[in-house]
Amino acid sequence: MPSIKLKVSSFTSKFWLKRRLQSLLDSPISDSDPYGVVSRWSEAQAPAIPSFSGEYGVATKDLHIDPLSSLSIRIFLPKSAVVLPITQKVRDSAKDKSFDNGNSEKLENGAYGGYSPDGNRSNYRKLPVILQFHGGIWVTGGNNTVANDGFCRRLANLCDAIVVAVGYRLAPESKFPAAFEDGLKVLNWLGMQANLAECNQPLKNGRFSGSEREGGGNRRLQIVDGFLSTMIEPWLAAHGDPSRCVLLGVGCGANIANYVAKNAVEAGKLLDPITIVAQVLITPFFMGSIPMDSEIKLANSYVYDKATSLLAWKLFLPEEDFKLDHPVANPLVGGGEVPLKCMPPTLIIVAEHDWMRDRAIAYCQELRKVNVDSPLLDYKDTVHEFVTLGSQFKTPVAQACSEDIAIWMKKYISVRGNEFSY
Repeated sequence: MPSIKLKVSSFTSKFWLKRRLQSLLDSPISDSDPYGVVSRWSEAQAPAIPSFSGEYGVATKDLHIDPLSSLSIRIFLPKSAVVLPITQKVRDSAKDKSFDNGNSEKLENGAYGGYSPDGNRSNYRKLPVILQFHGGIWVTGGNNTVANDGFCRRLANLCDAIVVAVGYRLAPESKFPAAFEDGLKVLNWLGMQANLAECNQPLKNGRFSGSEREGGGNRRLQIVDGFLSTMIEPWLAAHGDPSRCVLLGVGCGANIANYVAKNAVEAGKLLDPITIVAQVLITPFFMGSIPMDSEIKLANSYVYDKATSLLAWKLFLPEEDFKLDHPVANPLVGGGEVPLKCMPPTLIIVAEHDWMRDRAIAYCQELRKVNVDSPLLDYKDTVHEFVTLGSQFKTPVAQACSEDIAIWMKKYISVRGNEFSY
């Protein structure tokens, strides 16, 4: 059984959350706000720390990537991305932790700004990219909350990967399909960054990589240096490997991840050089019109019960589109253009006291029927979104879950020959 602390915090959280959702429902926004909001002022937020002095030795930075909306991202870069020459000394002082080798880009206050790799590319590592979508039942949460920041730091450290946490627009200010469009925008933005980084590679033997003529290569390089250089994100340009991209979602973020995966499969080579190699769905926010066993037995479960979840879906879906068998709410309904057999390997995680668990398990079974690698991890004494829940993400079971994710994920993101067994 969950601890007394969890039961008490769950009771108070449900009470205030229901009141907030009901007040939003009673006074609906007449017109959807295209700019939107990506976090709530009432939730504790963690500041970005652009140096490796942060928790787990992970540097973070925030970026606003869409001028027409509030869509933002937070990048988590592990210290293992930087490979320094033996003769180079790194000062551990928090006041000065810049990398002093001529190719480095120095910033004040010890912030790591990325750098132009040296000629033989020996002073940096290319790491896989994890695109993470936070939970919060569409109306709460954020990519910069204390719990989500801690989870992403832990994930970047365990998986030895760059984590890009997406701050998508929340409901009811921005209803469906705003959050899903934001997921696709970030994926396309990553592809643009990968292409810009490739165009900005140094000349080799007087020629640009992939160019047949020196003049054409020089012209292309001049365009990137002069016109597009400010659009290049230095951390991703120096360290990101777009051919090893993983989608990861928690709660309603798992619905977004699954939607983005389907669209990536449909897009195919149009996303080059982005390749989705796997996805992780943690306690997905699935529902349906025909209730399953857990949806009956655990309807009054901890933190997010069925009544609260229904209110959240009413705030997220436009009134004319509201139905429990909506394609983004129920993955078991047909009609999709992407067959399940084309989906990437999918790890699904469920919690013992989550009333939505049975539908996630059923989706896992459907994937297995078409030979998609889809293991299921079921954690005892846990609740919905336990890996990023304020009172739960530091517990041993949440830590163990993160380690299990890293073990499975490394089958698909490790360099060939260094894969981990699962």
